[in-house]
Amino acid sequence: MVQFAVYPSPFGPIIIGCENNRIVSIRCGRSTVVHCPCAVTDLANTQLQEYFEGKRKFFDLPIELRGTPFQIAVWNALLAIPCGEVRSYTQIAAAIGNPAACRAVGQAANRNPLWIVVPCHRVIGKNSGLTGYAGGLDMKQQLLELEKTS
Repeated sequence: MVQFAVYPSPFGPIIIGCENNRIVSIRCGRSTVVHCPCAVTDLANTQLQEYFEGKRKFFDLPIELRGTPFQIAVWNALLAIPCGEVRSYTQIAAAIGNPAACRAVGQAANRNPLWIVVPCHRVIGKNSGLTGYAGGLDMKQQLLELEKTS
């Protein structure tokens, strides 16, 4: 069973879900979950705080991606985008061997269960413009700016 822990962040509460000593979800927002921290959620929180402070570029967390095979392929491609860089939906579609799947890549990115750690905020439109982000475009812009300065 997934246990959740809630931690403060510059973007409001972050809810981290853990099951079998693996992080299975990270999201921002209000929550009514019972705060049940464990060593793994505390580790994730520590690494996220370091990231927000500009002290961390890479996450070293035990994660478990849960989704369809296509979603998992997209999320793994997102994990390969270096901190401070961006890719287009077209580039991600090509990277997973399905160049015609740009819209499906966008849908998979929108369903990313591990915000920030799986960096869907690093995906932009092919014209280099910011496009949808579950946390809002302001948050996406702030994360990209944070990565440019760290």
